Amino acid sequence: RKNKKRVPSFRKLLRTSQIKLDNKLKNKQYKQKSAAKKYRKEQKKLREAVRDAISRKPFPLEECKKKQVARKWEEKEEEDALPLDMMDEDDLKLMEDLAQKASFLTRDLSSNEPVHVKKRKHESVIEKYEKVPRRLQTEPEKELIHLLPIKDKSGIIPQAVEKPVLNVAQDEEEDTEDMEEAEDFNEEPLPVLTPEEMAAQRRQKLQERKMHIAALASAILSEPDSSIKKLKELRAMLMEQDPNVAVIVRKLVMVSLMEIFKDIAPSYKIRPLTEAEKATKVKKETQKLREFEEGLVSQYKFYLENLEQTIKDWKQRKLKKSNVISLKAYKGLAEVAVKCLCELLVALPHFNFHNNIIVLIVPLMNDPSKMISELCVEAVKKLFKQDKLGYASLGVVKVISGLVRGRNYDVRPEVLKVFLHLRIKEVELQKDSEDIAPKKKFMTYKEKRKNLSRMQRKWKKAEEKLERELLEAEASESKEKKLKLHTETLNIVFVTYFRILKKAQKSPLLPAVLEGLAKFAHLINVEFFDDLLIVLHSLIASGDLSYRESLHCVLSAFHILSGQGDVLNIDPMKFYTHLYKTLFSLHAGGTNEDIGIVLQCLDVMFAKRRKQVSQQRALAFLKRLSILALHVLPNSSVGILATNRMFMQTFPRMDLLLDNESQGSGVYLPELDEPEHCNAQNTALWELHLLQRHYHPTVQRFASHLIAGAPTEGSGALPLDLSQRSATELFETYCMKGMTFNPPVASVTPRRKDTFLQMDSFVDEELNKQLQQHIRETVAHEPLDFAKHLKESSLA
Repeated sequence: RKNKKRVPSFRKLLRTSQIKLDNKLKNKQYKQKSAAKKYRKEQKKLREAVRDAISRKPFPLEECKKKQVARKWEEKEEEDALPLDMMDEDDLKLMEDLAQKASFLTRDLSSNEPVHVKKRKHESVIEKYEKVPRRLQTEPEKELIHLLPIKDKSGIIPQAVEKPVLNVAQDEEEDTEDMEEAEDFNEEPLPVLTPEEMAAQRRQKLQERKMHIAALASAILSEPDSSIKKLKELRAMLMEQDPNVAVIVRKLVMVSLMEIFKDIAPSYKIRPLTEAEKATKVKKETQKLREFEEGLVSQYKFYLENLEQTIKDWKQRKLKKSNVISLKAYKGLAEVAVKCLCELLVALPHFNFHNNIIVLIVPLMNDPSKMISELCVEAVKKLFKQDKLGYASLGVVKVISGLVRGRNYDVRPEVLKVFLHLRIKEVELQKDSEDIAPKKKFMTYKEKRKNLSRMQRKWKKAEEKLERELLEAEASESKEKKLKLHTETLNIVFVTYFRILKKAQKSPLLPAVLEGLAKFAHLINVEFFDDLLIVLHSLIASGDLSYRESLHCVLSAFHILSGQGDVLNIDPMKFYTHLYKTLFSLHAGGTNEDIGIVLQCLDVMFAKRRKQVSQQRALAFLKRLSILALHVLPNSSVGILATNRMFMQTFPRMDLLLDNESQGSGVYLPELDEPEHCNAQNTALWELHLLQRHYHPTVQRFASHLIAGAPTEGSGALPLDLSQRSATELFETYCMKGMTFNPPVASVTPRRKDTFLQMDSFVDEELNKQLQQHIRETVAHEPLDFAKHLKESSLA
């Protein structure tokens, strides 16, 4: 029975001390090192033996004549040599001493080795001589290729192979034959295609590619879990190399892949698996899902990299080595790539690499190409409008802020105007939080007592308690997240605005900054109000701003004061004076569009601050606005008259201007720029009588309504579609940008045509009657002459 080495059990291994295990490991490592060292020594000896075998060169035998000459010379030397008995004792003793040493007389002259090298035991001069190969002098020396030697019991056996000698003449003949064949092949003309045949061939290729793309796309959409290879194949078509169809095929593949990713991408972000998760065993379905997600993310990444590279090549005006696509065609490819990126930015804000898409799109908003810039701006606007929570908006705002600062505020105003589409309003925040956490009705104690048993009441109580806790937790968490994200986003926006106000006041970005401040002013911290109002007033007083920019300054100031600024003791009279003074800058020309901002300013200055406005100020603005309504387009007149209606309904005693009698002392001074001191109470709104005869029916209706005192009921009241709209909405509703009249003008042409036809028929009837009367009279008096006259006229 053989003794087999028993494998130690797990428990025995547990009982083994750590020191013993460490020692075993060290011994094992030492053995491995020793074996490796031994192996290296053997290899070194082998290499030295090979080198020694290669270095030894065989020496050929001397020719017969040389041998004979050598023998004759030796014989002559022997004859010349002195015998030993004729030598002196001293010389003989010297020769014997030299013989005991390694003398040159005992040395093998045919060897190249040094004198005192130890000779091998079994090797002698004769054996060495016998090993030298015998060769004739006429035989040409052959070159040898030394191979690896063989080692056996007897020792190392070197290996060598003769190098084959090439026949130069034969090679030259073969080369000339090959050249002649190549020339004959080149001389064969290629088939020349006509333009019609080339176009037909191109259409055929394009149709084949389209069918292939459609087949791959339909297969991927039908079974996305098992079609990653087909997705990879479709993505590989982005590198189409046929110059005839390369541009169109690449565009089609870009758009097809974009639609495919929009359809098959999940509604969550795919994270990479950890090492522990990869090591654990899972079900087949889970493993299949993991493989699909991993393949999808990798292909999506490669697709985005291809789009980015296309845009970079176009930007750098860089051609590929293959030159498949011309430089002009790169612009079309880049535009399609930007469109695909914009679609993915809006459609997949939750998916992987969304921040990478943002980093690509935001700099293109400032692109010199108007088309690409507008595409990117519109995509960012859509993203802001649909982003409820704020993650994507925060990412975009960060990149825009960095872009503006990095370009030293030299960017297009449209880049900053996208901030106006951010969903950051208190009303929307409350609305969204109510949508997320709706109020749930719970049963009262009486209803429970009446409808439920004791056990049911107990279960119902526990269930309602749990539901309350869940609803509170969900609502508070989502609301806190949203508030935190919106606060961070607004901080970045305001930092960008304040930097421009401080460092680049003459920048073309200033109107966008003022417009943004006007929108988000109610969300600014109270600590900044004093400084911000001083900056706004200094900008207006400097005179460097356009009229529209100064209106934005006024609007921003009153937004600040109407929100948290109510607690501040600030008199905004200078802003009222500036607006009153500049109202007559508006007219029916280019400034007609600025009336929309004026209406917003008036709403904030009077409707929301009615308690802080004096009667004299309100009367002065009412009179000046009525004069302005005569000089602008109909939509502006409607908006101004709607604002006058607000004045009459909000402030008391505005009907003073409907009476001809003067109130108090003084005369109305329309040219005075101070609304408090122009004596507006001593004038009348005679402009309303002119507006009653306006060509626009809505202006007529508003004028009649104001003359009646702006009643809310009765015959003089406005219809609901006019009374329930604000002045700004009416201004936009009756806008004439599309060169259309609202309401449409009734057609007058058919009526005029009917009247002309009636007149023609009447004239014909009268002429016929007169002619018949004349004929009757003529026949009665001269019948023969009349008959003769008719005959002549018929012959003629």
